[in-house]
Amino acid sequence: MKPFQTLRAVAAPMPMINIDTDIIIPKQFLKTIKRTGLGVNAFNDLRYDENGNENKDFVLNKKPYRNAEILITGKNFGCGSSREHAPWAIKDFGIQCIIASSFADIFYNNSFKNGILPIELPQEQVDTLMKEVQENPDVLIEINLEKQTITRGNKFSLNFDIDPFRKHCLLGGIDDIDLTLEKKNYIDSYENKINTEKPWI
Repeated sequence: MKPFQTLRAVAAPMPMINIDTDIIIPKQFLKTIKRTGLGVNAFNDLRYDENGNENKDFVLNKKPYRNAEILITGKNFGCGSSREHAPWAIKDFGIQCIIASSFADIFYNNSFKNGILPIELPQEQVDTLMKEVQENPDVLIEINLEKQTITRGNKFSLNFDIDPFRKHCLLGGIDDIDLTLEKKNYIDSYENKINTEKPWI
């Protein structure tokens, strides 16, 4: 997993509440078990019409938001079924950080495991950011995970909270497999012991 340290990027405003996982990646695209290739269908029913043409009114089809790496959205983001394809699709699209006033628990946890930083802020701060990027589309927002800050030059600086263990994993690019491999010496020692004491296993 790629480490997340400092991100300076375009942020896209998506002022919708209760965006569920079927909106993020519709069920017909869940046939793959790969984490790549789903970005083209992220927010499929919002991005395209029935003929597969881009919906020009959808924010992620507009410049410069189509290159956004930060998404600012409404409360309860990622609700609905617990499909891990949702963070896969968002990550493959290019979004590395999502800012909202609240997230569905399973989506929130899955985001960290897939290298996405979900940031919860009070609604008034989300509204401030939303207005900023709507009025200044080309503005770059900086997310500093080490300092736990969201800034735009000298205009504003916001602080966010994050669980220290999750922060450690994101900063180091450590996923569940990496965490297991950190204990490799203990695992090898145990397996050697079992092979000696109980070779029939």
